[in-house]
Amino acid sequence: MKQMGMLSALSLAGVPALASLHQTTGELPLSKGPKMPQWKGFNLLNKFNSDNQTPFDEKDFEIIAEWGFNFVRLPLSYWCWSSKEDWYVINESILKEIDRAVELGNKYKLHININFHRAPGYCINNTDPKYNLFEDEEPLKACEYHWKLFAERYKSYSNKDVSFNLINEAPNIEDAKYDRVARRLIDTIRSADPKRLIIVDGIAVGSRPLLSLIDVPDIIQSGRGYQPMLISHYGANWVYGDKEMYYPKEQLSWPLLENGKRYDKDWLRDTLNNAWKTWIDKGGKVHIGEFGCHNQTPHDVALAWLSDQFDIFRENGWGWSLWNLSGSFGVLDSYRKDVKYENFKGHKLDRKMLELLKKA
Repeated sequence: MKQMGMLSALSLAGVPALASLHQTTGELPLSKGPKMPQWKGFNLLNKFNSDNQTPFDEKDFEIIAEWGFNFVRLPLSYWCWSSKEDWYVINESILKEIDRAVELGNKYKLHININFHRAPGYCINNTDPKYNLFEDEEPLKACEYHWKLFAERYKSYSNKDVSFNLINEAPNIEDAKYDRVARRLIDTIRSADPKRLIIVDGIAVGSRPLLSLIDVPDIIQSGRGYQPMLISHYGANWVYGDKEMYYPKEQLSWPLLENGKRYDKDWLRDTLNNAWKTWIDKGGKVHIGEFGCHNQTPHDVALAWLSDQFDIFRENGWGWSLWNLSGSFGVLDSYRKDVKYENFKGHKLDRKMLELLKKA
C-alpha cells in the first residue's frame, strides 16, 4: 500500500481548523417540496485509486469556484486510509487530507459530496472476489465502521456544505439486497449525525432508482449520463480492453446509428426520463453524479452529445457532476488530439467544453 502510515498531516494554513468549524444548521428542505439545490461541478480523483493517490490541490477548488460551479464529488477508495488486509486500520494522516478537501469546499463555497467509490466488499472496478458487500455480513460491518467514522468526523458541517454518497454504482442485483445494505449504512450514519443528507447511487450501475427507499427522508438518488457507451467510452481500455474497436472512429457521430438503431436526443430523453419517472412521481430527488466523454471520441461528437445531455438535465432540473475536472473526460489536461488547448494556470484548457458546461 503506497505510503501507508507514513504521510504526515497536511498544513492547513489559511483554512479554518476542522474542529473549530461549527456551521449553522442550514438544512435542505428535500422532504418539504419539489426543488433541490442546483449542484453543478466536477469529480476530483485524488483518492480514487490508492496506488497513485495525491493530496487535494487547493487550485482545483479555486478554479471550480472561479468558473461559477458549486459542487465537488470526491470518489474515495477506503484503501487510501485503510487496508485491504485489515479493514479496521486507520491512517489518520490520509483522513486529514480529506479533511482539507472538506475545508477547501467551505472556503470556496463548494458543496462537498463524499463518496465511497471502493468500499469493503465492493467496487465497480476490480472488486475483491473473496467478499461481497451485498451478501456477506463481515464487509457490511466494516463499511458501517468507516461511514460511522466519517459521520462523526463531519457532523459539525451543515447539509449545505457536506453530503455523503454511500456506494458508487451498485451492481445489477436484486433490489432487496441493495435496500438492506443502503438502509444499514443510512442508519449507521444517522446514528451519529441524524439529519445528514445522503445520496444513494441508483441500482444497476446508477441506471435506475432503488424505489424501495422512497420512505427514507432527506435522500437523493444519483444517476449516470454515460449512454450510449460507444459515445462516452469509445476506446476506453477498462471497458473494451486493448483490442481494436469494433466501430470505426471515423464513423462516430451524434446522433449515432449503430446496427440499425438510432441514438439521438429523443432516445436519451426517453432513456433517462423513463428510468427515473416513477421515483420522481413519488417525490424522489435526482442528481447526476457522473457523466462525461472519454478523449477518444471526436471532440465535435462529444460536444454535440454533451449539449443534448445538458438540455435534458435542464428540462428535469437535475444538477450534475462531470467525470472529471482534469483527465481524459475533463476540461483540463484531457489529451484530446483534435482540440486546440488554451494555456490556463499551468493546465491545458478545453475552452469549448468549458463554455458548454458554463451554459448548462
